[in-house]
Amino acid sequence: MSQKNNNQRLVFLTVLVASLGYFVDIYDLLLFSIVRVASLKDIGVSDSELLSQGVFLINIQMLGLLIGGLVWGVIGDIRGRLSVLFGSIFLYSVANIANAYVESIETYAIWRFIAGIGLAGELGAGITLVAEILPKNKRGIGTTIVASVGILGAVVGGLIGDLTHWRTAYMIGGVLGFCLLALRVGVAESHLFDQAKKHAKNQGNLWILFAQKKNFFKYLRCVLIGVPIWFVIGILITFSPEFSQTMGMDSVVKAGHAVMWSYLGLSLGDLSSGLLSQFFKSRRRSVFLFLHLTVITSAIYLNLQSPSLSMFYFVCALLGFATGYWAVFVTISAEQFGTNIRATVATTVPNFVRGSVIPLTFLFQIFRQQTDIKTAALCVGAFCLSLAYIATWKMEETFHKELDYVE
Repeated sequence: MSQKNNNQRLVFLTVLVASLGYFVDIYDLLLFSIVRVASLKDIGVSDSELLSQGVFLINIQMLGLLIGGLVWGVIGDIRGRLSVLFGSIFLYSVANIANAYVESIETYAIWRFIAGIGLAGELGAGITLVAEILPKNKRGIGTTIVASVGILGAVVGGLIGDLTHWRTAYMIGGVLGFCLLALRVGVAESHLFDQAKKHAKNQGNLWILFAQKKNFFKYLRCVLIGVPIWFVIGILITFSPEFSQTMGMDSVVKAGHAVMWSYLGLSLGDLSSGLLSQFFKSRRRSVFLFLHLTVITSAIYLNLQSPSLSMFYFVCALLGFATGYWAVFVTISAEQFGTNIRATVATTVPNFVRGSVIPLTFLFQIFRQQTDIKTAALCVGAFCLSLAYIATWKMEETFHKELDYVE
């Protein structure tokens, strides 16, 4: 009984640590979107350059995520999941505090890049660890809890960004990260990783993902099913002040409030999609349902005409709920590959999805030069949603899949 209680406490602590780590991760990741206008104005950026400089800094941050995803993923499969959980949170906590002292676009870009590298390791390592310590019939519940709690970091970020100075908001994020480091001391390494390490077979070998066409397309499908989430977050929500101006609104939309409401919806969506995947006993069915909802809510958002401020934020919450299949999407990615490459996949896939903001915003700006902002968003959204539908249709169902194997 004592051993059983110890195992239960270990599982609880692991899920708690992964959840709070993702909470701080999301807080920092979305904080720039929340304080974008205020921080850029404060360091001397003109109103006419707020959008272009905002896109530049988001892309710099996402570049850091792409690079960091590769680095932390390989480290997670070679040195262990815990090494990533400790190293990533330390790096992005330092970068968060440094962001509170920036005085120019150049220094802002440097620290957002470093923050991106740090942020890249948190979710993948946490989800991998939780998926590997729970039995197959419960791992979906564990990863759903991680994502649902973690997403609330954006809600708290929205409140703090609204109630405090933007520099203070960055400082709070850094302090929260360092506090979380102490909580991680009692977390144990995944037993599946320990077993795989004994055999030391191609651990963290990226070539496994590209050497065979089957693995490459499986990996690509993992990325594509998540891209619509960041189309909504990176374009529709981040640039909600610009979209609202074309809707004939009398009130001023704050990006921080749009982020807060969308992530509140996303948290509820993550909880719902995770539970539905357990009910359906299918990850794919849950993803298909939420892709349908994303199409519907995106169409509603882009066709709003003179909405009230409360209605606008309500639609942002609906958008968030519709894209709330993040937990299921990351769980699918972790379940697709063997233990020796699982952390690499689970870490790089969500960061490639986040990094998809770079080509998405690039396409968005190209279309904007030819047409209005709504039509540009419609074109980009139709493109990435079409790819997501195809990828989900071709995706292997992994609900009942055993994870104790290597590639």
